[in-house]
Amino acid sequence: QVQLVESGGGLVQAGGSLRLSCAASGSTFSINVMGWYRQAPGKQRELVASIRTSGIADYADSVQGRFTISRGSAKNTVNLQMNSLKPEDTAVYYCTAESWTTGSYWGQGTQVTVAS
Repeated sequence: QVQLVESGGGLVQAGGSLRLSCAASGSTFSINVMGWYRQAPGKQRELVASIRTSGIADYADSVQGRFTISRGSAKNTVNLQMNSLKPEDTAVYYCTAESWTTGSYWGQGTQVTVAS
């Protein structure tokens, strides 16, 4: 099984930056994709960014050029560097991990609020 622990959410002014971090533990050898979803009240949950074991990353169009997903220096970690934040980025952000053997896992979520 896989467990995910997130950190880094908070309140920031528009134009500012935050870095979210996620640490995975357990049967992490089976993880092929990790990423970040977000969900704002009244809106659909959307995939923000994902990164594969190979290092290939994908981004939502709305965050292209502003957010960067990366594997952390510590094993089984993933980060989301968020720059030039906008009020529309306000949401609960969830770390996710996809296992090729046991399915998907979700973190508890961390609130990101961008004030104008």
